[in-house]
Amino acid sequence: MTATILDGKGLADKIRAELRPDVAALTASGRTPGLAAVIVGDDPASAMYVRNKARACEEVGIRSEVLRFPADLSQEGLLHEIARLNARPDVHGILVQQPLPPQIAVDAVVRAVSPAKDVDCFHPENVGLVLLGTPRFAPATPAGVVELLRRTGNPPDGRHVVILGRSNIVGKPLAALLMQKREGANATVTVCHSGTAGLGRVTATADILVAAIGRPRFVTADMVRTGAIVVDVGINRVPDPTAKQGHRTVGDVDFAAVSEKAAAISPVPGGVGPMTIAMLLTNTVRAAQSAAPVG
Repeated sequence: MTATILDGKGLADKIRAELRPDVAALTASGRTPGLAAVIVGDDPASAMYVRNKARACEEVGIRSEVLRFPADLSQEGLLHEIARLNARPDVHGILVQQPLPPQIAVDAVVRAVSPAKDVDCFHPENVGLVLLGTPRFAPATPAGVVELLRRTGNPPDGRHVVILGRSNIVGKPLAALLMQKREGANATVTVCHSGTAGLGRVTATADILVAAIGRPRFVTADMVRTGAIVVDVGINRVPDPTAKQGHRTVGDVDFAAVSEKAAAISPVPGGVGPMTIAMLLTNTVRAAQSAAPVG
């Protein structure tokens, strides 16, 4: 068996094309969607992610700006900048790129972003709305996973989904989305993690396995049921002396081995990553649509 590739890049292109008419209509009404990204420090991965997001914004007509601050910025200074962005009517979405320097409490930053502009869906108010099944925004990476499954003809409805990873960014909100009683969800969800007893036996029961544990090639073929759908959320840099940069990006799944056993699998890169950015753009457009007109 050779797995079908779940092409997140191609689907993300389609989603951006779907967004363009909405962005054009908002712009014509004098409300061009605006996304502001904040980077503290010089983490190269963060800089790359933000560049990719800015490029995607430009492709659909969303106005983007990046605010860069030195690594020694105080928490008070960052909260002041977030308050300024909250007050700006031309900024509809705010994302603060993590990781943050140790002097800044992530929780304080998450709570400081206006829930109406929290396009990452990290604010406790937005997290609660997701759990209740009435989301203002769907968290970008989990929503990207759901859309990837739905648009490739692999809906989770009625299936057993095993999520490997319990983070606040992926595992928990993805479980909340998939357990809802609605089309495109309605799954039986198991959340497991590095402390789960008999982990491989649990993952091997999945109709759909989502790997989001943050360990390169952690999921091996013996952990996957034959014919399962495998979605790899992991983004890990591993040394590779043959690569120009000296490293390459791999997922949480042993792609070569698992692709011989799974019915479908998402690649890294080119799978969930582009879908995450597409859903971030979707949230920014929704925020602009919900915002009061300027002037």
